[in-house]
Amino acid sequence: MNISVIISTYNREGTLIRALNSVLSQSLPPGEIIIVDDGSTDQTATQMNNYPGIKYIRQSHSGVSSARNTGILNSKNEWNAFLDDDDEWHKDKLKEQVESLNKDPGYHIIHTNEIWIRNGISVNQQLKHSKRGGYIFQDCLPLCVISPSSVMIHKTIFDDVGMFNETLPACEDYDLWLRICYKYPVLYTDKKLVIKYGGHDDQLSKKYWGMDRFRIKALSNIIRQGQLKEDDLKSAIQTMHNKIHIYQNGAKKHANYNAATEFQHLLFEHPLPQ
Repeated sequence: MNISVIISTYNREGTLIRALNSVLSQSLPPGEIIIVDDGSTDQTATQMNNYPGIKYIRQSHSGVSSARNTGILNSKNEWNAFLDDDDEWHKDKLKEQVESLNKDPGYHIIHTNEIWIRNGISVNQQLKHSKRGGYIFQDCLPLCVISPSSVMIHKTIFDDVGMFNETLPACEDYDLWLRICYKYPVLYTDKKLVIKYGGHDDQLSKKYWGMDRFRIKALSNIIRQGQLKEDDLKSAIQTMHNKIHIYQNGAKKHANYNAATEFQHLLFEHPLPQ
């Protein structure tokens, strides 16, 4: 099984090396490693001179979706595995996933469980973050239940549903999982093969107020496609209404009245199912 590992990065020279070393230490080495530098202004480019075997691509700053898409387009192998530049892998991450896919060869996407570290302290995941396999579209509606750092995707999926949405500055992974999971079953291994680090100031979740607005746009897009099964469509519309009301209340609380009316038209365009 041929795997291309894609790491997108922006001004994280320190954590990038940790992430990269965890790929280089894999018990099952990937076919290639691609670093997509999304216009870093730190010493990332200089650091990459120490890794001559890595495919290093530098682009102007365009966002994480663009960087990941650049990696996909420049990958040569049939499977893509993604790793965020502030996370790291267990040494057997790729090996375990390949073994799982060999046992269940009909799947085109697989993800794993993970360990969470926030501000240097291990934290337990809440019940709402529970992960599983199968047809998980409805599990994907409330929040992102697949970590980009845990996933491996066969490239034919991108040919079918498209790549990361470059118009979304955040929640781009939530958007992609919706587009994948309403059509494809997901393979899952409960082993904790990814370490996710949180709490640092440059996380996207801290950069943007009202993150649900990006999820609302993703929900609206997939509803408008008109391809969801009846139960999935009802759940998607209900979730979108819930998120719009939460977003509107938050906007009003902050006296942001323009934002409070931003998605009002969607409530009428997609009324709650009877």
